[in-house]
Amino acid sequence: MKRYISVLAIFFLLLFSCGSDRELDRTIFIPDENDYRLPAYTEWGYNSFGAEIERDYFLASHLIVPCKIMYDVDNGKLTFSLHGVFRYDRDLSILFIFPFESISDFSELLNLNDVEIDLTDSDCIVQMIHDNGEPITINVLNGTLHFKRAQLLRIDERVNRVILSGVFDLRFIQNLFPVNISNGRFDMGVTQNVFHIQ
Repeated sequence: MKRYISVLAIFFLLLFSCGSDRELDRTIFIPDENDYRLPAYTEWGYNSFGAEIERDYFLASHLIVPCKIMYDVDNGKLTFSLHGVFRYDRDLSILFIFPFESISDFSELLNLNDVEIDLTDSDCIVQMIHDNGEPITINVLNGTLHFKRAQLLRIDERVNRVILSGVFDLRFIQNLFPVNISNGRFDMGVTQNVFHIQ
């Protein structure tokens, strides 16, 4: 069932943005009440994400488009990628690649509502890219990616974006030792500009 963002949320977004798509695309950081270094979990399309990687943080940046999504028709897989900074000075991207039903338009990302992905599934791949280098496939020991809510935002009766909000965590082996990514959360406003079909 398609979910639509509440009237109050639309009013808030329009009031904040003054009607500008550019403003709606901005990254907004609202601190978490338990850890001010992480963004709070929200479902407003703030184009923000954050997670702890061991004792440091992976966060969205105002200078980097925080999320891109690609659907590979031949393989029937969706790539959900988060792009930001780690240790405040290094670019880092995490790509979650998993099987997904065929889609032809970004608005069909509504089908991700309340979908939980087991990242240890043999059909799932998790990759990391450091400082725009080559993707490195990581050996996931355990982890999940949960799209808790998918909402459609319309402005003036036209589809503007799909808001994807959720959480993630994973544990993997790197240089012979386990690494933990915990307390991951994301809140993305996905438009046609960041969605691609290949």
